[in-house]
Amino acid sequence: MSQPESTSQDILPAWVDSTHISGMLRGIERESLRMQSSGFLSQADHPKALGSALTHPHITTDYSEALMEFITPPKDSIGKALDYLKDIHAVVHRQLENDEKLWPLSMPCMLDDQEENIRLAQYGTSNVGRFKTLYRHGLGVRYGRRMQTISGVHYNLSFPDHFFEALQHAETDEQLKALSLQDYRSHRYFGLIRNFIRLTPLVMFVVGASPSVCKCFMTGREHHLLPLLKGTLYLPYATALRMGRFGYQNSAQKQLGIHYNNLSGYLDGLQKAVHTPYAPFSSLGLNDAQGQPIQINDHVLQIENEYYSLVRPKQVPQEGETPSEALQKRGVGYVELRAVDVNPYDPVGIDENTAGFLEVLALYCLLQDSPDLLDDEQEIIEQNQAEVVNRGRAPNASIAENGKAYPIEEWCSRYLTAMQPLSALLDSAYATHLYRDALAVMQSRVDEVDETLSAKMIEDTLKQGGTWSFGSYMAQQHAGAYEQHPLSAETQAYFAEAAQVSLQRQQELEQDTSISFEQYLTHFR
Repeated sequence: MSQPESTSQDILPAWVDSTHISGMLRGIERESLRMQSSGFLSQADHPKALGSALTHPHITTDYSEALMEFITPPKDSIGKALDYLKDIHAVVHRQLENDEKLWPLSMPCMLDDQEENIRLAQYGTSNVGRFKTLYRHGLGVRYGRRMQTISGVHYNLSFPDHFFEALQHAETDEQLKALSLQDYRSHRYFGLIRNFIRLTPLVMFVVGASPSVCKCFMTGREHHLLPLLKGTLYLPYATALRMGRFGYQNSAQKQLGIHYNNLSGYLDGLQKAVHTPYAPFSSLGLNDAQGQPIQINDHVLQIENEYYSLVRPKQVPQEGETPSEALQKRGVGYVELRAVDVNPYDPVGIDENTAGFLEVLALYCLLQDSPDLLDDEQEIIEQNQAEVVNRGRAPNASIAENGKAYPIEEWCSRYLTAMQPLSALLDSAYATHLYRDALAVMQSRVDEVDETLSAKMIEDTLKQGGTWSFGSYMAQQHAGAYEQHPLSAETQAYFAEAAQVSLQRQQELEQDTSISFEQYLTHFR
C-alpha cells in the first residue's frame, strides 16, 4: 500500500465536501453470552418473552442457545444506532431469568469440561429452523464448540449512491467511467475491503480487548499462553487473542484462495468452497450411527456464512436468496467490519469513540488507493496481525510494510494522522466533534500503551483476581446501567409486539409440512 503523506489533498479529493457523505448509514450487531449467577455458561432456553430467535429482527442467537445477538436497523447517525442498541440491551435484561447476566467480554465466561454443555442454538421444528441447528452442529464437529463461544461486534456501514456517482464522475480511467453504478459501487467497496484488511493491525491495537482468557477455554488444546492468575491465561503484550489462532479460525479456508480483488472472483471462490468436498470433513461422516445428520455436507464450507473473514461485502438478501445471490444480483450494498472485540467497559460493548474511529477508517479505506491484494502481501499482513494479536504492546513490536519494518506506534500514528482531514469532513457533515475526538482517543492509546483497552483489562483482571471476577464485576455494573436506561412506552410496546409476531411467524413455518426435513436436506445437499 502506498505510504500516505499527512497532507489532506492526497487522501481527500478537493471537490469532496460534507454533502457527499450525508446519507451514510450504519448498523451494529453485538454478541453476548448469557451467564448463570455461578459464572458458568447458561443452560437455559432463550427467554420466551423475547420471542423467536429464528424470526425476530433484532434479538436472536448465534452459535449457542446462550449466545445472544442484538441487531440494530440501519441508522443515519452513530448516536441513533447506539441508542437503539441500548434499548435492545435494556429490553433483554428485563427478561433474563434466574439472575442471569450478559457476559461483557469477547472471550467466554466459565465453560465446564463437557463440550455438550455448550448447547446448540435451537430454532424450533421447521425445516429452516432444524437446518440452522444442524449447521451449528456441523461447526461443533469440525472445530469444537468452545471456539464458537467467542463474542464480537460487527459494524455495518454504507455510503450513499450520490457519493459513488460523484467518485465515478471524477475517475480518469475510461473503463471505470463506463461501469454501471452498481458495478462501480462494488468496485469501490472492494477497494475499501482490501485497505481495511491492510489496516486491521491498527484496529486490533487500538480497540483490541481480548488479551487473556479463562483457563477453561483452552481445555484440551495445545497453547503457548502463560498463567496470569489462578484460572486465567494470557500473553504479556497481547491485544486481541480473539483474532489470533485461538479465535475463530478455519485452516481449511486458508487453501481456498478467496480474494477480494473483485466481486466475481470473490463469489467464484466462495461457490467453489461451498461445493468442494474436503477430506478431513468427509472423514467425520455426514450422519451418526443412528442415521441422524451431523453436518450439512462434507465440503470446505457447509454454507457461505461459514467463511470467516475480518470484513465482508454484503447485500440485503430477499426471500429465499443466499448472500452470494444477493451480491450477484444487486452488487455490494454495505460492508460488515468484523475485526472488533467487545469493549468490556461499555454496557453495549461498543462506544462512540470506537464507532467514530471505524467510520473515519472506512472512509479513508474507500478513498485511498487500493491495489489488488495478492498472496505475498496477504502473507505479510497475516504476520502483522499475528504480531499485534500476540505482542502488539511490546516495546519492540513492529509492522512490516513495503519491505521495511516500522515500530508499531510510528506506523499507527502515521495512519491516524493521515485520517485527520476525513474526521473533519465527517464532523462537518454531522455538525459534531465526535470524529475528531474519536481519533484523539485512539492516538492517546498509541502514545501511551497503558491506555489501550487490552492493557487496562490486564490491570483490572489482576485487581479483581481473575477473568471470571473481572467479567462478573463488569456484568454487574452493566446490569445497573440497563436498569437505569429509560424505555419509552412506545419502545416497550414495539418490542413486545415484535416478540409476539416472531413467535407467530415461527409457528407458521412449523405448520408447513409439505416436505420432510430429510427431503429438505437431500435437496440442499
